[in-house]
Amino acid sequence: MSSHDKTLKLVTNLDRAGIESRLADIRAAAQSAGLGELAQLLADAPGAPRARLEEKVRSALKLLADKPDHKALAAQIELVEINLPNLK
Repeated sequence: MSSHDKTLKLVTNLDRAGIESRLADIRAAAQSAGLGELAQLLADAPGAPRARLEEKVRSALKLLADKPDHKALAAQIELVEINLPNLK
């Protein structure tokens, strides 16, 4: 993620592969930004059941709630959250 805000394209049709890909990107960005706790939280997301992913996404949003300088990461996590109902 760059230091300037980008427009977030609202995508509501992500499947499991798309969601897991976004989470991997978020994890890498969190690691680069020095957010080790967030990166660790998302480490075992691939293959996790829907309920576990929902829990991880909620926890990730809570971690970023008081970090306005990481709002781009929070927006990406919110995008994943919107797509979680697509998981079966």
